[in-house]
Amino acid sequence: MVADAELLVEVSAAVATVVIRNPDRRNAMTLAMWRQLPVLLDHLEAEPGVRALVLTGADGTFCAGADLSDLDELLSTGDASVAVAAEERLAAFAKPTVAAIRGACVGGGCQLAVACDLRIAADDARFGVPPARLGLVYPAPTTRRLARLVGPAAAKHLLFTSELVDVERALRIGLVDEVLPGVDLAARIDRLTATITERSQLTVAAAKEIIDGRVDDDRVAWWYGQVRASGEAREGVTAFHERRPPHFAWTPPPGR
Repeated sequence: MVADAELLVEVSAAVATVVIRNPDRRNAMTLAMWRQLPVLLDHLEAEPGVRALVLTGADGTFCAGADLSDLDELLSTGDASVAVAAEERLAAFAKPTVAAIRGACVGGGCQLAVACDLRIAADDARFGVPPARLGLVYPAPTTRRLARLVGPAAAKHLLFTSELVDVERALRIGLVDEVLPGVDLAARIDRLTATITERSQLTVAAAKEIIDGRVDDDRVAWWYGQVRASGEAREGVTAFHERRPPHFAWTPPPGR
């Protein structure tokens, strides 16, 4: 692992893992960390050997939010803050992203988790969105993303009350996708990302773009053209009939 502005990065078996580490503040994100995250994501997205990304926290805590010592700068920029920029970059990451959550996932930590494609939580995870305790207006892009994920009523409950919710409630409202004992979290993340990286990356990339609403008719037609030109579907069907694992070879063309 190589540390950079308290974000740790490891790449193994086509999966990049970014670890949030700030032990004195329960992995709260400093301004330097918010600024560094998009840089790391740019690098990892351009790396052809990376097919999926895991975001997690060090030492049993996901992230306790933004470091409030940087509050004045975060307040002065509102929706243009470095935190929103990092969240938007994570949400736009072209490859599948998974938040592996233990312990506190609060404020800016919840913001980052919601920006991931999937959220897998240990049974000790706790979630909260605390701006009402601090007299803050949650950024508009962040608020809308939360409401799309959990629905308007659940988003309002989280924002109006600033209450911490346990992992069972988080699962019930759709804030997390799976819950399992903490001792099993790492193995589940490994299995999940291994499955994703073995699938057709053409299918995965197109599905992510379409679900996230980042395509127009021309882009959809481009994806269908990739299916015809790549041979992915032929390989998948042939492998199915031959009862063997498929060998998908599609990679994103330059400048796609």
